[in-house]
Amino acid sequence: MKRIFVFLLFLSLWACTDKKNEEAKSNDLSLGKIQVGVFDGHGGAEVCKWEAKEAIKLDKDMEVRMITSADIAGGVLDELDAIIIPGGGGSRQYLNLGHENQERIKEFIKSGHGALGICAGAYLFSDTPEYSCMGINGACAIDIEHDNRGHGLAKFSLTDEGKKLFPELADRDLSYVVYYEGPVIDTTSNPAFTTFAMMESDVHTEGNAPANMTNNRPFFIASDYGEGRVFSSIAHPEATPGMRWIIPRIIRWTLKKDYVDYSENAVRPDMFNQEILFTKDMLKKESNYYDTFLYGTSEEKVAALDWLHDHVSWSAKRWVQGLVYDKDPAVRARAAYYISESEFTHYLPDLENAYANEKNEEVKVKMKEALDFMKGL
Repeated sequence: MKRIFVFLLFLSLWACTDKKNEEAKSNDLSLGKIQVGVFDGHGGAEVCKWEAKEAIKLDKDMEVRMITSADIAGGVLDELDAIIIPGGGGSRQYLNLGHENQERIKEFIKSGHGALGICAGAYLFSDTPEYSCMGINGACAIDIEHDNRGHGLAKFSLTDEGKKLFPELADRDLSYVVYYEGPVIDTTSNPAFTTFAMMESDVHTEGNAPANMTNNRPFFIASDYGEGRVFSSIAHPEATPGMRWIIPRIIRWTLKKDYVDYSENAVRPDMFNQEILFTKDMLKKESNYYDTFLYGTSEEKVAALDWLHDHVSWSAKRWVQGLVYDKDPAVRARAAYYISESEFTHYLPDLENAYANEKNEEVKVKMKEALDFMKGL
């Protein structure tokens, strides 16, 4: 009996040691990786948060986590190299952070770290009178009263500095990313920032916004802040298939790190060659497709996915997740293709489990193709 007890004790100790070795091995794999935090605060739009997080994953030398205001107050910045403030509402993010956490972020950047503000994050980082902002990117937003000016696939051109940062786009006169009511930057005074790209689209489809306000304005800007760097994106590369790699590239720039190449699946700037700005009629049509997914026929659902895919719908990304489990095989197959081509990697677990459960062999082949593409990002 004693021998059995000793043997069991040995097995227990061996198992614990093996588990610790595995954990140590896992930790070793993280050593040297760039640590990025995405602010998960009130005011950040849910899809903007997870798309920023997913974009960082394209860089195999980066690790990303979601961080809250409590985490920042608790010292999480000591574990990070860079921070991202995603899209949503800049003033609400300002309120959620509070003054003390804003100071912590400022000191974090000044000490040699990086920061990226996307859309609302660019608002938050700006130095705009009578707006709740942190004053760290050297820019002033104007025409805030028409903030809800519209959205869609917007065109932009690179400056010489931008061509150095994004050589993958250097030969293109125009490139395209999703824009959603981002700040309009004042250019009448001497800017305290470097411009990497210029907005070429004139967005004024909603909110009685004036014409010729967004075009010929800075689109990607950056500035030094102490020993660190702050980058601001007026638009949403993280929400644009074929262009999400721009986000980790920016993080490397803020940290003065060497650039790396991203996969062919990730770098697809030729996907779009014209702007698509949503009009009120287009918005109404887009909204009606929500009911189509609830009550429509198989043919209607597939047609809706075709239109939403072709027009790079912003809203549809919140509706398509469950379509890979639709009762109709044609819908399941089309939804899998839509998710993969749109690079909604947040839904990768759904795609994996839908594939595992799929009984229709033709649909299973299409789901496998979608999965292979997503995993190749």
